[in-house]
Amino acid sequence: MDAPPIPVTKRIFDLAITLPGLIIILPILGLLALLVRIYHGRPVIFSQERPGYQGRPFNILKFRTMTDARDAQGCLLPDAQRLTRLGSFLRSLSLDELPELFNVLRGEMSLVGPRPLLMQYLERYSPEQARRQYALPGITGWAQVNGRNAITWEEKFRLDVWYVDHWSLWLDIKILFITIWKVLRREGISQADHATAEEFKG
Repeated sequence: MDAPPIPVTKRIFDLAITLPGLIIILPILGLLALLVRIYHGRPVIFSQERPGYQGRPFNILKFRTMTDARDAQGCLLPDAQRLTRLGSFLRSLSLDELPELFNVLRGEMSLVGPRPLLMQYLERYSPEQARRQYALPGITGWAQVNGRNAITWEEKFRLDVWYVDHWSLWLDIKILFITIWKVLRREGISQADHATAEEFKG
């Protein structure tokens, strides 16, 4: 897909926040890693292939929030049954997302942008929805501060495309400040009747 280049100012802004931020929170990352190791076992980090800028795949990094519990047939149990109390706590404050700062350092993600979803969703997007891949995926984004998992997929994608069309450094700064407020209030963490969000089926 033909996408505009990533603005240099956006990359500089990401690095200016992420590098010192990681140094400051290293003790917190270490403590969280220890807790995940104790309660969830290995691996501590959940890694999964996701589509990035222009749909290019990369491995997203998160702290594990679920166990690998399976049924008698060896199939993973539903998310709601595998999500632990520690996992729920990490998700409620978005602490499970902190390892994504290393994705930002590597240039695979930005602090702000459309959330990286699943690879199989790419073929389910309409041409308009696919334009969300015209930006680096973000740890937070315009859709996240306007409902997160509590809004429909269609609304999320509309907000993602709006962000792509209206990006500015000031918009990123605004979204970051709103994100802090939303996290503290624990808004939009999950969709009704789902542990996180239902699958997007196109």
